Amino acid sequence: MVGEKSQRRLRSAYIVKPWYDWVFFLLPPVAALLLGYFVSTSRAANQPFLWSDQEVTMSGLALGVFIHAHLFAVFFRSHGNRNVLAEHPYRFSLVPACVLVGMMISPWIAVICSVLATFWDVYHSGAQTFGFGRIYDGKIGNDPHQGRRLDFVLNQLLYAGPIVAGATMMDHFEDFNEFQSVSSAFFTHVPVFMAGNQAMFAKLIVAGGCSLVAFYVLAHWRMVREGRNVSWQKVFLVASTGLVSIYVWGFNTWGEAFLIMNLFHALQYFGIVWATENRNMRRLFRLERLRAGRFLTWALFVSAAFSYGICVEAFGDGRSELWWSATIVVSLMHFWYDGFIWSVRKARPQ
Repeated sequence: MVGEKSQRRLRSAYIVKPWYDWVFFLLPPVAALLLGYFVSTSRAANQPFLWSDQEVTMSGLALGVFIHAHLFAVFFRSHGNRNVLAEHPYRFSLVPACVLVGMMISPWIAVICSVLATFWDVYHSGAQTFGFGRIYDGKIGNDPHQGRRLDFVLNQLLYAGPIVAGATMMDHFEDFNEFQSVSSAFFTHVPVFMAGNQAMFAKLIVAGGCSLVAFYVLAHWRMVREGRNVSWQKVFLVASTGLVSIYVWGFNTWGEAFLIMNLFHALQYFGIVWATENRNMRRLFRLERLRAGRFLTWALFVSAAFSYGICVEAFGDGRSELWWSATIVVSLMHFWYDGFIWSVRKARPQ
């Protein structure tokens, strides 16, 4: 009996179960960092080839497919879950249709949506780690509202800060140059300003980020000494993700920053969608009565998401304005839907 109780307590501290959380949520940032190191010197990253009239590398192509596949996966939660769909019918139908039409009609809207997708992605990535932290706090009985603001600000600073300060800064801010296509010179000054002040940003944010991680771990250690409940899963996730972000975005030593950061983010996302939606997906695919229904559901889930990712990489190079606009809408809806579908502020039906 004692063993069963301790096992239940151990399991309750995790979102799914220990092995699942470590594979899909907790270890991916560190694992992606190690993988990025090995990929950087491999043929997969350094031997280009032609794919759909584009010169790509195997690692770049695989990453692009994986990124777009995880963007598509949100629709199994939004449109595939009948309870969630009934709760937000217009957000899941009217809004994306209006955005797509607007992009097709107005070049201004198209450019704004494209630039917005780049920076919303940064915000969304920090918010995902924050969301996992909130869930881990709730799993051990802590008030999900307590410390919410601190965790949110910290995760955003640890993710977005190194981007502003680091070696990949121009890869993000050069998107403002798209405003040249609509004859707007004002926003094209943003990359110039950021490049001119990068050294100052780097000193402040990289040093500050490391200090914040140390402070965060120390603060939770003091909470334990005071007898308060602490989710060490949350602390490990926030600290490891923050340090990986500072190193990868800040220095991009191996040139694989985008691979490392997007790889673990997408893997975590697939993990949480499958954990929460696999039963709904079995009903959606009408496989709940088959003995192999769980495996077939997983295969259909992964196949559908990766098929979309392959299509984007094959046809999303600007040859079709409609297709390009649709992929931007999918990205924006992914970021937006996550903001309220995964909220832990209130219980949501499964």
